[in-house]
Amino acid sequence: MAYWKIEPCTVADAPALARNNIAAFWEDPTWILLWPNTTLEFLIEQSGKRQPRNLLRNRERTRHLKAVDPATGAIVGYARWILPPSYCTTEDGTAEWPDAQVPNVSDEEKKRFDELAESAWWEGRSDMSGIDDKNNAAMKPILAEKPYIKLDYLAVHPDNKGKGIGTALVESGVRFAEKIGVPIFTMAFKAGRGIYARLGFQEVDRVIQDDSQFGGAGEYGAYFMIYKI
Repeated sequence: MAYWKIEPCTVADAPALARNNIAAFWEDPTWILLWPNTTLEFLIEQSGKRQPRNLLRNRERTRHLKAVDPATGAIVGYARWILPPSYCTTEDGTAEWPDAQVPNVSDEEKKRFDELAESAWWEGRSDMSGIDDKNNAAMKPILAEKPYIKLDYLAVHPDNKGKGIGTALVESGVRFAEKIGVPIFTMAFKAGRGIYARLGFQEVDRVIQDDSQFGGAGEYGAYFMIYKI
């Protein structure tokens, strides 16, 4: 297995993260239904305009990691984590998991990134806007049970699937979770379930919906999984 470097993200990574993330989700048979008559390259371009603002949003709680190919320096994977409110800072007031916190930028840069994000086209099908309502309803009582670190996003470019990149990214979060003694929650899709199961995550619930009404193959599955500490 190749050795992948797991590093923090910066706003300069925005174009590469857009390419990695959108290409990854373009493989999802339900997600692509949101974007009829839209090309992958166009969505990558639009996502690139939104990424800097996304990386800076809610810095207090959100952590971002990228997987890098040490031979080329290319970004080959990405993970986003959300810390529970009571675990964002250490006892001395400094940020928890600082290595995964995106460095802040000036107010002037933030304004520029806001304007750039607002200029992006990001309008998926309106008739699919409620497709995750049942997932959110199922997730809510689980997250209310106790504080969890939420693995909110995991993406590996399709050219790099099966190389251990997703595993390396998740393992980084697992090590941090074990260090501070907080379990992890994630809503997994079919493509990622195997990674989580191999690392010891347990499925606690699932929601399977019929997406054929939107032109899908008939199954949109969300699997709610927990890594216990």
